[in-house]
Amino acid sequence: MTHRALIVIAEGVDDLQSVTLIDVLRRAEVEVVVASIEGRRMLTCARGTRLTADGMLVDLLAQPFELIVLPGGEKGGQHMAVHQPLTQRVVEQAKAGKFFAAIGEGPLALQAFGVLRQRRMTCHPDVSQQLSGCSFVDQPVVVDGNCITAQGSGAALAFALTLVEQVAGKAARNRVAGQLQV
Repeated sequence: MTHRALIVIAEGVDDLQSVTLIDVLRRAEVEVVVASIEGRRMLTCARGTRLTADGMLVDLLAQPFELIVLPGGEKGGQHMAVHQPLTQRVVEQAKAGKFFAAIGEGPLALQAFGVLRQRRMTCHPDVSQQLSGCSFVDQPVVVDGNCITAQGSGAALAFALTLVEQVAGKAARNRVAGQLQV
């Protein structure tokens, strides 16, 4: 069975988080599709790294994904929080019981979508006071059912490995962790 993950990018997403997610999931042989919400495929991350999306989110909305991931980055998170097609797709994902995840400032977008209500979650500590209706947990990575969140760039590798385990299993996680010597 092929596992599929959608990683959504916007102008200003966090460089380290985005690249780590793409790399680790692909090492686990998860089919990763990188989707832009900006109307163009080439985007610049918060620290200047240029990423090329595989396609535009609006063209990928009907495709099935086991996992949808939102990297952080203040500007990227702000763009995602107001993107209506992304909102609808993540809400559908959550209602279907499929995995959705965010790291750093990304959980602010999940809150804007209304999918964090009554959930245990984490995010970058600098933005935790902006959250309401959910329970902030001061841990690097938090799994609450089909919702997975992480604090920030320092937790990016642990977050990505947790996503691998949730989607592809513990053996895949252990294999990739071994490759990465963690």
